[in-house]
Amino acid sequence: MAVAGVSANRLELLQIADAVAREKNIDKEIVVEAIEEAIQKGAKSRYGAHHDIRAKIDIKSGELALTRHVTIVEDDWQPEDELEEFNDSAMVRLKDAMKRDPEAVVGKEYIEHLPPFEFGRVQTQMARQVVMGKVRDAERANQYEEFKDRVGEIVNGTVKRVEYGNTIVDLGRGEGIMRRNDSIPREVFNIGDRIRTYIYDVRPEAKGPQVMLSRSHPGFMAKLFAQEVPEVYDGVIEIRAAARDAGSRAKMAVLSNDSSIDPVGACVGMRGSRVQAVVAELQGEKIDIIQWNQDEPTFIVNALAPAEVSKVVLDEEADRVEVVVPDEQLSLAIGRRGQNVRLASQLTGWQIDIITESQDSERRQKEFTERTALFQEALDVDEVIAQLLVTEGFATVEDLAFVEPYEISDIEGFDEETAEELQARARDFLDRQAAEQDGKRKALGVEDGVLEVPGVTLPIAVALGEGGVKTVEDLADLATDEIRGGYEVRGGERVKVPGVLESFSLSQEDAEMLILQARVAAGWIDASELPQPEPEPEYEEEFAEGEYDAESVFSGAASEGEAVEEAAPEGDDAEVFAEDSDESQDA
Repeated sequence: MAVAGVSANRLELLQIADAVAREKNIDKEIVVEAIEEAIQKGAKSRYGAHHDIRAKIDIKSGELALTRHVTIVEDDWQPEDELEEFNDSAMVRLKDAMKRDPEAVVGKEYIEHLPPFEFGRVQTQMARQVVMGKVRDAERANQYEEFKDRVGEIVNGTVKRVEYGNTIVDLGRGEGIMRRNDSIPREVFNIGDRIRTYIYDVRPEAKGPQVMLSRSHPGFMAKLFAQEVPEVYDGVIEIRAAARDAGSRAKMAVLSNDSSIDPVGACVGMRGSRVQAVVAELQGEKIDIIQWNQDEPTFIVNALAPAEVSKVVLDEEADRVEVVVPDEQLSLAIGRRGQNVRLASQLTGWQIDIITESQDSERRQKEFTERTALFQEALDVDEVIAQLLVTEGFATVEDLAFVEPYEISDIEGFDEETAEELQARARDFLDRQAAEQDGKRKALGVEDGVLEVPGVTLPIAVALGEGGVKTVEDLADLATDEIRGGYEVRGGERVKVPGVLESFSLSQEDAEMLILQARVAAGWIDASELPQPEPEPEYEEEFAEGEYDAESVFSGAASEGEAVEEAAPEGDDAEVFAEDSDESQDA
């Protein structure tokens, strides 16, 4: 190697630096700096590592300057850390320097030019390692800069090698890795195969940037549609969400920003030509294209197609939705191995629970019977009156006790006197219940201060006492898992650990706020440190109950359903839709 000796031709160093820079696609200055560092280390091994020796190559002429530097330091100079010490080969104290140089000042350097020398075998090997290390680092930095802004793009490459199921792909100016779980199942590549992949992450790691590739990522399918559908590429049609079970089935939600363009039909193409091109690249993966809708219930109904939906009930606090389907549609809604509902859940971002109409009817009947019995016992009324109250929407005794009297008197067959009597009985029942619970709280030894913590009710205080939480400090010292319940590993097995308030089904946020309020009450933190609640969104009056009848949903989406039917390809191309429906029905 040319750095084996500083006596080498001056232009030879520049020629080698230029050749390496072109071959590795890095700046020539980086290679020259690496050679300088290599020569510098070689010189230190010859003259002594304690010397401050520097090498400088003129980038134009190739002239090498090898110099030794001695710096003037203060008389009382002290090391900045324990490992550093005064180096009399590279430093001189001011008082000693002034004996030889009256103009000496702190920071001044004395420079001594060193003669050229020949590298030995060890020095040559060390210099080679330095240069190659610097070049390799520059290559990695270049590769990271090349790909860090290309996350979300499709790239073409060549399979370089396959290791333990992971595919290494040559991308031209670098290489990427596609792990086994990022490839499409049953897809096999050989060395030299051309491959299209999706960059979903670029990680700067110690061994070099890792360009993470995938063919199973939902973004890969979305980008393929952008290549096949001009309207998607131009932004007229947006792909708002996508979910995939790679190699089997996918769902994609699309939205048109132009009312004159049908987004589903545009993505399907004439006789399915556009969608078939994407299906071919994804190894026959069946794709359901649905229209995105900002109304969550409508979007969920669309996402569960081809199954029919009777009713949708949203629980926004838990991010869950309960979907009621006809009994004969259950297997279609769930899909083979739960595929349809799983993809719909990923597409919409909601946890979807599916029940049949008969199950919903049985549950409602059970709730009706339980509430009727509750009102009969609490209010000391006959079954007919209790059933009337339940039918009118009263679910608990608290609902009845604290509503406006007219809401009871307006019930057919009731008057103001009846309403007053029912509310009086309801309040008496609640008072008796509260007295019993308060007595139980005191018997458990729960302090009165616990009840003063915002969010703590008498039933919660009793449950805390039964769980051994008796003071505000005890409550403040809890973790959310101790309140809501969680899991821990015992003897190598994952075991469910119940929480003291698990029966109250508190959300993670509510549990955290309860603990924070207790810490404020205990004086551990200031009230200003509590998180401020976000303003609640306003909802239309007809959606206040959180239930949506499927007839009204479909009436708004009827044109969308018609669009899907018109866009569906005919003949052989219709298999992308028909085969999928047949599979779900077979399930």
